[in-house]
Amino acid sequence: MIYLDNAATSCPKPPEVIEAVERTLREVCANPGRGAYDEALEAGRILLRARRGVCRLCNISDDSRVVFTLNATHALNLALKGLLREGDHVVTSSIEHNAVVRPLATLSRRGVTVTRAPCGADGVTDPDDILASLTPATRLVALSTASNVLGTLLPVAELGPALRERGVLLLVDAAQTAGSRPLDVDAMCIDLLALPGHKGLLGPQGVGALYIGPDIRLETLVEGGAGHDSASEDPPEALPERYEAGTPNTPGIAGLGAGVDVVLARGVEAIGAEETRLADRLRAALRDTEGLVVYGPGPGVAAAPVVSIAFAGLPSAEAAFVLDRAFGIAVRAGLHCAPEAHRAAGTEGEGLVRFSVGHKTVDADIDTAIEACREVAAKATARS
Repeated sequence: MIYLDNAATSCPKPPEVIEAVERTLREVCANPGRGAYDEALEAGRILLRARRGVCRLCNISDDSRVVFTLNATHALNLALKGLLREGDHVVTSSIEHNAVVRPLATLSRRGVTVTRAPCGADGVTDPDDILASLTPATRLVALSTASNVLGTLLPVAELGPALRERGVLLLVDAAQTAGSRPLDVDAMCIDLLALPGHKGLLGPQGVGALYIGPDIRLETLVEGGAGHDSASEDPPEALPERYEAGTPNTPGIAGLGAGVDVVLARGVEAIGAEETRLADRLRAALRDTEGLVVYGPGPGVAAAPVVSIAFAGLPSAEAAFVLDRAFGIAVRAGLHCAPEAHRAAGTEGEGLVRFSVGHKTVDADIDTAIEACREVAAKATARS
């Protein structure tokens, strides 16, 4: 199989990640923070090492501000629902994932006002349009670093300092760029940062993280056991325990920590440069292919390693099926849990076929994908 669905989940996982998960299951079968025996203490150290790895990755100075979650969706729900209250105003983009869109829709029914700043059909969002959407009631701007459909990079770094000057908090969904583009919470003035463990950070599914900036207190999304102060009916105030109720996914967090170590050892910039080179090759070749259309930013515009296309006369689901069965290429078709991005691009009917490059993609994979798309496009055109 040629795996080109890394925007959903990175595959295959590095051996270091698999070994970390297996070692934890075999040798550290205890709950962290719940005992003073060796296995419990080692479980605590696994969580601490993973937290510190995330801190190194994102230039976070206080590891207690890194909270482990089930995934980036869980992290975003905790950030949005823990922060926003009736009367608050939040600004977001017109190409966000449902992990942001749906919680905001729920909050809008509770009295939170939501504004979606406009963007072009290619997903490009002008930072001035975000700033123009601010009102005296604006408490938060919520943005992804890149569209999971179009690959468009959003102006997070440009907006952060301007928002901080205005006293508006910035929540960043880094699902599509964590591990391949630099993240610096200080330089980018990020107040809340949601990270998935299973994409560019190369960890297993079922683990993610939320960075919570200084002086931000979120209401809890889940309450339960926290390993200390068990006599109180209220959740603890101290971080990270306040937001990590119940037994954590220690094997998954061990895998996440190992994945982060792999990324740091190879270098975020090096990984990003190679993934970008391969995606640019694919994008350029497909733009010159008759019978299909490439969506997203135009030539010369920086983008995430995501390439989404439509074949003339061929539904995206059928095209993805053909690519899988006839060529052994794994891609994603449809709306990709981001209907707002498809509405912006005008592809909300059939959706798109999405190719997404990852840490194990090589030139031969891109060569095969190009030839396969050309063959599918030619047959679809002849059929129509």
